[in-house]
Amino acid sequence: MTPVLATAEETGARIDALLPRIIPELTRSGAQKLLEAGAVSVDGRIVRKNYRLTAGESICVVLPEPVQSVPQPQNIPLDVVFEDDDLIVVNKPRGMVVHPAPGHPDGTLVNALLFHCGGSLSGIGGVLRPGIVHRIDMDTSGLILAAKNDFAHQRLSAQLSGHSLARTYEAVVYGRMRDDAGTVDAPIGRCPTDRKRMAVTEKNARAAITHYEVITRYEGFTHIRCMLETGRTHQIRVHMEHIGHPLLGDLVYGRKCPAKGLSGQCLHACALRFVHPRNGQEMALSAPLPDEFRAVLSRLGPPVG
Repeated sequence: MTPVLATAEETGARIDALLPRIIPELTRSGAQKLLEAGAVSVDGRIVRKNYRLTAGESICVVLPEPVQSVPQPQNIPLDVVFEDDDLIVVNKPRGMVVHPAPGHPDGTLVNALLFHCGGSLSGIGGVLRPGIVHRIDMDTSGLILAAKNDFAHQRLSAQLSGHSLARTYEAVVYGRMRDDAGTVDAPIGRCPTDRKRMAVTEKNARAAITHYEVITRYEGFTHIRCMLETGRTHQIRVHMEHIGHPLLGDLVYGRKCPAKGLSGQCLHACALRFVHPRNGQEMALSAPLPDEFRAVLSRLGPPVG
C-alpha cells in the first residue's frame, strides 16, 4: 500500500483504530492481526497495536494478497424491468448489495444475476462484478443496468463516461428547500479527515455535477428529484449534505440517529435513459417508488407551500 501521512487531526490516535479509516474494508480486529504480524510500520519502524501517532508520520501497511472466491449463482428473486440478449435492467430492493465485498460474500445482485442469466454476463467488470455497468448503494433502491456481453458493456460504459446514460433519482432531504431547482457543481474526493467518507474537496477530487428539482415540500423536509451528470461515489448524498440538506435516514452524511423510522438514506433510482447498444433505440425505463419510500412520505405530514 502507498504510505499515508498522519494528519494533525489524527495525532494521538491509536494505530489499530486508525487503520480501518485508512483501509475501509479492514476491521479493527483485522488491523490488530496485521500489526501482530509486523505488517505495519510508522516511519520505517514496526509498531504495536497501541502505538499513538504524531502528525506527519508515514504509515505503511503490507497487505496480504487477497483470496477471492468466484461468486456463485443463487436463486434470489429479481424484479426485472427489461431484458434481452444484450442487457438486463433490474429494480434492486433496498438492502441488497450489488456485488460481493468484504462482509457481503453472497446474497448480492451479482449472485442473483448469475443464476437468472445462466452465466451470460459480460466479463469486463471482472470476476466479482460480471456485467455490472454502474452501481447504487446497498440502501438505495431502484434501477441498475447490467450487460450480458462485452459488446454491450463497452458501448453502455461509453455512454456512462460520456454522460449520455441519464440516471434520475428521488430522495427526501432534511429542511425545506428554498429554490424550486438548482445545480450542485462541486468536486468529490475521499474525505481528508475520515477516509470512509467522501466529501466535497479540491484534494484528489473529480468533477461532480448534480441537478435537482423540488417535487413536494413538507414541514422540515423536501421531496426532490435528482439528475446525475456525473457518477461519483455517494454523489447525491455528498452534494445534498454540502448544500445543507442531507438525505433523510443517511447515518453517514446526515444525522447520526434514525428518523421517521428509516435507517439508511431515503433514495430511489427511479429512471434510466440510454441508447440500446445494438439497435440504437432510445430506452426510457422507470421504477415506481417502493413501499417503504411511500410510507416515509406519508409520515411527513401534509405538503406545505
